[in-house]
Amino acid sequence: MKILVTGGCGFIGSNFVLQQINTTKNSILNIDKLTYAGNLNNLSKILKDPRYQFVKGDICDAELVYSTISDFQPNAIIHFAAESHVDRSIDRPMEFVNTNILGTATLLNASRNYIDPKNRKSEVSNFRFLHVSTDEVFGSLGKGGFFNETTPYDPSSPYSASKAGSDHLVRAWHRTYNFPALITNCSNNCGPYQFPEKLIPLTISNCMDEKPLPVYGEGLNVRDWLYVADHCDAIYTVLQNGVVGETYNIGGNNEIKNIDIVITICTILDELKPRINGNSYTDLITYVADRPGHDYRYAIDATKIKNEMNWEPKETFETAIRKTIKWYLENEDWWRKIQKGTYNQERLGMGD
Repeated sequence: MKILVTGGCGFIGSNFVLQQINTTKNSILNIDKLTYAGNLNNLSKILKDPRYQFVKGDICDAELVYSTISDFQPNAIIHFAAESHVDRSIDRPMEFVNTNILGTATLLNASRNYIDPKNRKSEVSNFRFLHVSTDEVFGSLGKGGFFNETTPYDPSSPYSASKAGSDHLVRAWHRTYNFPALITNCSNNCGPYQFPEKLIPLTISNCMDEKPLPVYGEGLNVRDWLYVADHCDAIYTVLQNGVVGETYNIGGNNEIKNIDIVITICTILDELKPRINGNSYTDLITYVADRPGHDYRYAIDATKIKNEMNWEPKETFETAIRKTIKWYLENEDWWRKIQKGTYNQERLGMGD
């Protein structure tokens, strides 16, 4: 199979590309704009692999997207590329609208043109377009209930609203043009190569630097956590076996409060890399002003993908967080380069 991946230098995209090159015979072409969160170092181990190609480009560039798809002749497109950090979306919403909505529309148009029998250069059988989205499009849950595939959309942030818009575009292309699309909505991911502005890698790096560990509000907001390798496996499963036009929720069955995430990281680091002064890293926890419009709880009901494709996550939260912490300890050079370059750990998204 030939798979065109957008955003393959980002967190989830790079893990997917690495998994594909290491575990399948598929060929991958990766289009990435290389914004602050796109990192060529994520894929340094496969740069010389003949089954991997990279194109630096913006998915909003229609001419580039059309020509790249036409030249590569993919059997499938997996659309990871997105601006994804809620705090940044509060400060710079139009960047999210541009990439997540207009970029998705550009890809859909180019893909539809590619599979049109009047336009394509060669026969492409069973083409599929898989759009990778988020559970944040559903808004906020109370203490009970779960998001399923029919939950009404109720986004709270510019980020989640832009992803909701892109989901709607994908569905519209399927219904209007009979376009062969699928959508996945996932819960929070953890694992290697996550840009260190997000909660887990930020907590780990701050512990290493003896910096305060910022916890929004009282830290009571709840998220469902999914190990990134499990997510990538689920995406490939949906690509191969999902029903065109359907949506599949992908969750980790791990609901945890933010404060408990931070305490867990501190406790594991107390074991793996104790502080010189002998104190626990929990002493560094600092409560800060909450994010505007902070959703209280996300929780995924992943029954559909389990029943239809026999997919379940392999990792528990306990195994996933320990693997994640060990990776960041063993790959300190990776995140140190980011600290010295595109990210200085400033607080964003206060709505000022």
